[in-house]
Parts: sequence; structure tokens; C-alpha cells
Amino acid sequence: MVNNTAIRTKNISRPSRISIKKVFVTRILPRVILVVMSLVYITPLYWMVVTSLKGSQELTAFPPTIFPHTLVWKNYIDALEYIPFIRYFINSLILTTGATIGAVISNSLIAYGFSRIEWKGREVLFYVAISTMFIPFPVTLVALFDIFAKLRWINTYLPLIVPAFFGQAFYMFLIRQFLMGVPKEISDAARIDGANEFLIFSKVIIPLMKPAIAVVAIFTAVNAWNDFLTPLIYLQTPAMYPLSIGLQFFRAEHTVAFSLLMAASTMVVIPVIVLFLCFQRFFVEGITMGAVKG
Repeated sequence: MVNNTAIRTKNISRPSRISIKKVFVTRILPRVILVVMSLVYITPLYWMVVTSLKGSQELTAFPPTIFPHTLVWKNYIDALEYIPFIRYFINSLILTTGATIGAVISNSLIAYGFSRIEWKGREVLFYVAISTMFIPFPVTLVALFDIFAKLRWINTYLPLIVPAFFGQAFYMFLIRQFLMGVPKEISDAARIDGANEFLIFSKVIIPLMKPAIAVVAIFTAVNAWNDFLTPLIYLQTPAMYPLSIGLQFFRAEHTVAFSLLMAASTMVVIPVIVLFLCFQRFFVEGITMGAVKG
């Protein structure tokens, strides 16, 4: 009798141990890893903000303070005078807006043609276009510079904005995969009602592809806002520099006040964070729907 009771106790305890182990592996452990990874990524951002709020004496203290004893908000005001921040900000805004508009318009049209219109050689040309993703930027750098030089576009914003109006392979692929999941019966119904392709695209398809457009807009805006190499190659006048270059050049040519530099860097990062928070729902929806339905 005692042996039977012991066996039953062991049989009951085994599933409980297995369930505890399963809960730990599937729920607790992934959350712990995500928290640790989040802290790793947040730490540089936190240190940048903390440094921007420190005074000059506390900035040189050793060991460094984790949190400022006195919050010096004046650093953000001084940062606007420390560098031509407003000018650089306007330049970055012009480049980002132009590139984003171009990417949204061009990639939406190209993806629509590759996904909703049947024509001979469509699949072959699509794979050729996608294969351009594997061409490194340095390979085409000299040729592009020569083309833009002959067009007399050097030291203008045109080489940074116009290419966005000719599409980009990854964004084209992203929107196409999204549109492949939209039922073609919707377009067929619009054709029966007498709508042409332009009306179908503008009145029927675009409202449905807002999540995908939002993803492309966010990716393009962030890349254009943070781009350093391309403006460095094509822009030669300091007054035309965006924030990404302006901060680096000013740091190299002047005595560095790290608290002001970190304050300026924080103001550079804020628009990107605000952009993602505003379009977070569309961003996640566009990525997941494109992945599942494609």
C-alpha cells in the first residue's frame, strides 16, 4: 500500500515538474532574454540623455555619476547656439521629406505593377530587380558620382532625393508581398464598375496598403535622417550639411563640450523615436501581414 502511494506521488509530481519546466522555457526565459537585450540597447541612449543633463564639473567627475545631481536643462538651449542646429535640422528635414515622398510614390507604383497587373516577363523582371539588393553600394558609387557630376548635381540635394523616385528593391519587395495577399476579386469588381488601373490603384488599393506604405515611409525616413556617407560624398558646402554630418564636423573643428554635444545628439534622436511611436501600429501590422500573407 505504501509502495502504491509512493508511485502515485511520483506520477503526479512528474507532470508538475514538466509543466514548470515548460513554463520556464516558453514564458519566463524569453522574457528575461528580451529584458536583458532591451537594457543593452537602451543603455547608450540613457547615457546620452544623462550626459546631456550634467554640468561641466559633474561631467569630469570620476567615477561618473549614474544620474545627475543637478539637472542642467540649459544645455539644450546652449546646444542650439553651440552648433548651427536649426540650419542643420532644416537640411535634414528637407532630405528626409523628399526621400520619403519619393520612396512611397515610386515603390507603391512599381509594386502594384509587379503584383496586380499581368504582363509577359513580369516574374523575370521582378527577380532581376530584386537581385540589385545584392550589389554593394561602393560598386556603384563611382559611376553614380560621375553621372551626377555630368548632370551638375554635385553640391545639391538632388543626388540625395531623386534616386528615391526610382524605387528600391527591398521596399518594392515588401509592398509587393503585401499586395499579393490582397484578393484580386477586389480589383476585378472595380474593373466591372468601369474603373481603370489608375482609379483602382488610387481609390481601392492605396487605402488597403496603408500599413505597408507606413513601413516604407518609416524605413526611408530613418535611413535618410541618419545617412552620413551619401551627403558626405555629394555635399561640399557646410551650410548644406544635415545633422548627421554637421555634428561630426563641428566636433572635429572645435573644442568639444560633451554635455552640449550630447544634448544636440538627443534632439537628433527624438524625431526618429516620435516617428516610430506615432506609426508603431502600422509598422507592426505592415511587417506581419506582409510576412504571413506573402
